[in-house]
Amino acid sequence: MNASKSATRSVDTAKAAIADVTPLALRKAIRSGEHTGTTTGYSSGYLQGNLAILPADYADEFLQFCAKNPKSCPLIGMSEPGSPHIPALGEDLDIRTDLPGYRIFRGSTEFTSSTDLTDVWRDDLVTFVLGCSFSFEAAITRGGVPVRHMDANRNVPMYVTNIETSPAGRFHGPLVVSMRSFTPGDAIRAILYSDRYRLAHGAPVHIGDPSQIGIADIMKPDFGDEPVIHEGDIPVFWACGVTPQMAIRNALPEFAITHEPGLMLVTDVLAEAAEFSLQTKSETSQS
Repeated sequence: MNASKSATRSVDTAKAAIADVTPLALRKAIRSGEHTGTTTGYSSGYLQGNLAILPADYADEFLQFCAKNPKSCPLIGMSEPGSPHIPALGEDLDIRTDLPGYRIFRGSTEFTSSTDLTDVWRDDLVTFVLGCSFSFEAAITRGGVPVRHMDANRNVPMYVTNIETSPAGRFHGPLVVSMRSFTPGDAIRAILYSDRYRLAHGAPVHIGDPSQIGIADIMKPDFGDEPVIHEGDIPVFWACGVTPQMAIRNALPEFAITHEPGLMLVTDVLAEAAEFSLQTKSETSQS
């Protein structure tokens, strides 16, 4: 076996190993500080979630913001005020410790970073968990379509666009998108795969020229890592769960917490099962 084939096999083995990690095992590794990086590629087939934590007096307005912007803010879980637990997303799940990184806002657009919320937790905080595009990446890779940032062991690149969200109360701001580049044929397949996952943002919002959505330099993302783009690739853009961070910065609550982009909550909910449940509810309501 030559060196190139050996290296490829090693990479494939490593990708399979992280894909097979159970959500509970990953959360425990995060909780202990063993895992500190991106969650892309981990626990294949399970829903991952973006995080927005707000004081209770902002909760109704933010819930309305999610309802008005389901593409960027697909709500998959919400806590009771003061509770760091959402049993529907995982029995052994603690919002305060089970994400690799958090951003803490204190009435300003500036934030501090943390890996543990235990010392800043409050009894009036309501947690919102929003679907993440990492959840459909597993379907794309299962279909034999390479995902460039995963192959390069990078975080997905994310960009602030010139597309405005629908405002709700104090919450408003631009849409944030994540980008994955593909060959033309793979782009079509990736779009078809992602369209099945409405709780993970569904089909893309833009394909092709990034300047049309206000992205001046695709090689300089606002969040995440520099993209991997091969010659002949087409950039494909999906709505991103970092969008609420822009809205929170505009609302300026006196206290708020979000996740670090790309460092998600990995739930015990199977993505396929959740999408089937959503489809069933939709069909029932229409009958």
